[in-house]
Amino acid sequence: MAWRPGAEAADDLDPHAHRIGILQLDWAQDRRAWTRVLTVPSRAHGLLADGRGGFYAVAARPGDWLVHVPADEADTPRWLHPGRDEGSPRTFNGHLLLSVDGRWLYSTETDRSDGRSWLVRRDAQSLRTDSAWRLPGMDAHQILLDPGSGQLLVALGGIVRDTRGRKTAFERMAPALLLVDAVQGHVLRQWTLADARLSIRHMAWSEGGDQPLLGIALQAEHDDRNERLRAPLLALWDGQTLTLPIRPRDTEGAGYAGDICAGPGGSFLLSAQRSGRALLWHPDAPEQMIRLGELLEICALCSWRDERGPGLLMGAGRGMARWQGGQAQMLPWPEIMSPDNHIAVLL
Repeated sequence: MAWRPGAEAADDLDPHAHRIGILQLDWAQDRRAWTRVLTVPSRAHGLLADGRGGFYAVAARPGDWLVHVPADEADTPRWLHPGRDEGSPRTFNGHLLLSVDGRWLYSTETDRSDGRSWLVRRDAQSLRTDSAWRLPGMDAHQILLDPGSGQLLVALGGIVRDTRGRKTAFERMAPALLLVDAVQGHVLRQWTLADARLSIRHMAWSEGGDQPLLGIALQAEHDDRNERLRAPLLALWDGQTLTLPIRPRDTEGAGYAGDICAGPGGSFLLSAQRSGRALLWHPDAPEQMIRLGELLEICALCSWRDERGPGLLMGAGRGMARWQGGQAQMLPWPEIMSPDNHIAVLL
């Protein structure tokens, strides 16, 4: 996971303020311990398990670093700074995807000269660029594999940003879901919502249920505050169409979903960070959101499965919550800290 020490939010550019590492949790014994802790040059965002007990981490936009942290502490982490090491004009957008065979690492990036988005294929070992493909828009964010086609799905946030990553020119927003050829980088298809002020950010595939669905967490950017607060948090993609399953009747989600993960029975869990709520959408009750919990500054979500069945992890301002088999438990962080937006389970 990624975090900032201390209770106060640190300057994103403070070189001593940001950490990444592995947090080992013993729920039965109420124990927490850090391993593989690194100080990173700026705020980290997306974290990705490497399948061998280690992980990748990448800087939040506009990021200039990428690191692979092996599981074995005897192995040195491998770093890449694209501007310095490759002479690249692009910066990272905060998310990565590992190919099924572990050979390639995909990243979303932005050209600093014009703000346009790129999808970059990198060698998973050296982290060096193999291919770079320009995407039709701005603010590309998370990447997932489409297991049905073997192609890539890219969430195009569509927000215009300045060179420091700050949002601007909302009237020009153009979010979309892109299907991209994983070998040649061609955009094969794209889908949009009728409301262009709903930014497409994070994604997760359903587990179980009658059919596989892609859940998409939305962030509203409307000028009118009331419209923004009542905006939907979730879009669904069934392989053919992109739809909004429900529209909230009140402000319980505050128009902002920080993260999304698969829940049991084809459901999705979303973190309504600004209202402090964990909201569950289930296909058996598709016109409502179920309030699973209330946690201060909830954001990072992750699902996993063990011998007890499926479970959900929820990272929040004061600790990590676990929900499994209808039972909830929470462990406080091992120190006063501000956790970042995402976590990854290393099994």
